[in-house]
Parts: sequence; C-alpha cells; structure tokens
Amino acid sequence: MTDPLIGTIPSAGPWGTAPTGAFGTVGILGGTGEQGRGLAYRWATAGLGVLIGSRDAERAEQVARDIGVGVGGASNVDVAAAAAVVVVAVPWDGHAQLLEGLVTQLSGKVVVDCVNPLGFDKAGAFVLDVAEGSAAQQAAAILVDSRVVAAFHHVSAVLLNDRSVDAIDCDVLVLGDDRAATDLVQELAARLPGARGVYAGRLRNAHQVEALTANLIAVNRRHHAHAGIRLTGV
Repeated sequence: MTDPLIGTIPSAGPWGTAPTGAFGTVGILGGTGEQGRGLAYRWATAGLGVLIGSRDAERAEQVARDIGVGVGGASNVDVAAAAAVVVVAVPWDGHAQLLEGLVTQLSGKVVVDCVNPLGFDKAGAFVLDVAEGSAAQQAAAILVDSRVVAAFHHVSAVLLNDRSVDAIDCDVLVLGDDRAATDLVQELAARLPGARGVYAGRLRNAHQVEALTANLIAVNRRHHAHAGIRLTGV
C-alpha cells in the first residue's frame, strides 16, 4: 500500500499491528518510557497501529503486553524499519547515538522529535545547550533524508497513562520545515482525545518550545498539577 505523503506503508508485521489510515503504523522509539507508553496507549485506543521500541526487544514486548489494546513491541531498529511515522521519545543523553544508528531505517520517513534537552538540580529543571540549537535540529542534522518535525513536548505523561482521564486538555505545538509533514503531525496530535495540533513555526524555532518544558515543570511542581499548553484565539 502506498500513501502520497509517507510513501510505502508496511503490511501488518509479526507484532500484530496493522496500518491504519493515512498514518500507517506509528512507531515510538524509546516507547517503554512513560511518555512513549502513554502516547502508545492513546493512539492505539484511537484505532492506530502502534509499535513501541526499546534497546531491549524483550522489554518492549513485555511493556506492549502491559499496555494492551493491540500495541506491539520490538527493538528500536525493527520499529524504525517497520513504522511509517516514527516518534522519538528517548532520554536526551541517548538521543544522538540512537539516531546515528537509524539513519537508513528512517530515511524518507516523517520523524517526530519530542525530546526535551533538560538538566535537573536542587533548583529544578533547566535548559541544556545544544550545538545544533535544539534536539529537533540535532535530529534533522543527523537524519538528512528524513522529514523531521518537533511536537508533543508539553503533553503530560501522567495524564496520558491515566486511563480514568478521558481527554487530554492541551494544544500540541508542531514545528517543521515540510508543510505536508507538519499537517500530518497535527492530525496525529488530534488523535489524542481532547488535544489539538497547532502549527508553531519552522524547525529553527524548536529551541523555545523545548525550553518551555522547564517552565511547565516549575508550574506543575508549584501547583501539584499536570498542566499543558492552550492557545487562545486560534
């Protein structure tokens, strides 16, 4: 099957997930973390085919079974190769190394980077300097043949994983240089119940969006909340 935006969509793999609609199979690298698990659960519940990846395939398979709702698990390499759209949800300190090993598997694909380069000390979260400007720009510099989009930085992992929460009340800021790719990711964001994808500029502006996460962490710690971002007037 071929989609005009993302090209060839893989058939159902050995994990039991089948392509769904315009997105094909959505792969989440680092999907065994809290953010990855939550996104996988919400998208699978919305009817998308989802694979989660890990350095340890057995761990990915076990976490996928724990999530249920048809989510599959495999190694990061296998997920990157099989998925039509790939979300990068790994810790910052492993970001570059992971992507450098997946250049071939991710070639030509829409790659959604939601990594926040943050450090933590006694005073809380703070922004780390990135030579390329942002995690998303680092991804684009490594994955020169991929279509990198920045998104999903401010979606609460706690709310995503809380099955008693019916709606994720937030806007997802989507940044990128490829209009068709950002449109696709906005649609993917809208598959999170209650959420909305909003185009927020070129990839060169991803630094501000990633950095804002440190402010949100401060807000949530002070107010014991899981606040996200809502834009007014659009």
